[in-house]
Amino acid sequence: MKCFPTAGVRPYPPRVTSFTAKFWQSLQHGQLVTTRCGACNALTFPPKPVCPHCWADKQEWTTISPNGVLYSYTRIHAAPAQFSQALPYEVGIVDLKENLRVACRLVNTSKETLRLDADVELVAIQYEDGPLLAAIPLQIRRSTDIKFLTDISDMLYMKS
Repeated sequence: MKCFPTAGVRPYPPRVTSFTAKFWQSLQHGQLVTTRCGACNALTFPPKPVCPHCWADKQEWTTISPNGVLYSYTRIHAAPAQFSQALPYEVGIVDLKENLRVACRLVNTSKETLRLDADVELVAIQYEDGPLLAAIPLQIRRSTDIKFLTDISDMLYMKS
């Protein structure tokens, strides 16, 4: 999983618990993990201490692929104060290869790449106070990887 450092702190940091700490530490190191039920083998995302399929509490951590397709998205034009600097911005739902759905911020998008069923990759944006998940279109990432490495802050706040 690709990691992109950026200046500043997360606009709305997640609540890290003793259970979710493993997820956030793995994301900090560029690894996407979630839980797999030891009883029925089902994957869940976000990670859960109890399986929502069979209610077993025997969860194991497993690495999953960051690759998927864009299932849905929306452009946000009105947002809480913490996110106002980034307006407008996109958030989406990504279907991962493991048949899991992840809601996250979409970055480095354009009218050409922001389409349903587009191939995307989850990445970790490394803020000074910790990581957050985001998705980028694979078509763009391949052609602008160097620009992305240097301009992630601009892309987080770029106007569409």
